[in-house]
Amino acid sequence: MGIDNFVTFALTAFLFIMTPGMDTLFVINKAIGQGKKAGIYSALGVNAGVLFHTVLAALGLSLIVAKSVLAFAIVKYLGAAYLIYLGVNKLISKNNGIVLTAVDKADKSNMQNFLSGVVTNVLNPKVALFFLAFFPQFIKKEALSQSLPFIILGLTYVFLGLIWYLLLSVFVSFFSEKFINNPKAGNWLNKFSGVAFVLMGIKVAFSKK
Repeated sequence: MGIDNFVTFALTAFLFIMTPGMDTLFVINKAIGQGKKAGIYSALGVNAGVLFHTVLAALGLSLIVAKSVLAFAIVKYLGAAYLIYLGVNKLISKNNGIVLTAVDKADKSNMQNFLSGVVTNVLNPKVALFFLAFFPQFIKKEALSQSLPFIILGLTYVFLGLIWYLLLSVFVSFFSEKFINNPKAGNWLNKFSGVAFVLMGIKVAFSKK
């Protein structure tokens, strides 16, 4: 299928997924703030975003983003703006704590969590560039122009990411009860995650091609 060292790819990808980053913080924040179900939907959204980048890589569009200053800038600044928007919303939120009510909310809220995960990942140009740099290392030279190897590696990455983030959501949600009726702890986490999102947005905005 045009793939070299599949096991090495899987192990390396899983280690990368486990490394704390924007997606990890996003899922943890949802799981603690709104419960296990919100964390799960967010995890599904994040990995749906990975599928989007897999399709781009398979079609060769990631190469366009990597080489085009304009294309990279558009995706980069849209992603940065969205991250900063999420962070500012948390910083100015009047809610002093984290209210764990999303578990009983309507499906619309779950869909919003899913879409937030998708947008967070799709508008992160670093993901497209990571795929472009990482995947070819495990694809045979003669197969680089084919879509199948990219799709297989992308689906493997999604599968591993889904397992990790779903387990993370379930695990983290067990600790969410500690934040009930504890405004100071909830407010601290809310502000901390807000600052983190803003800083990540700034980092993405100033990242170089």
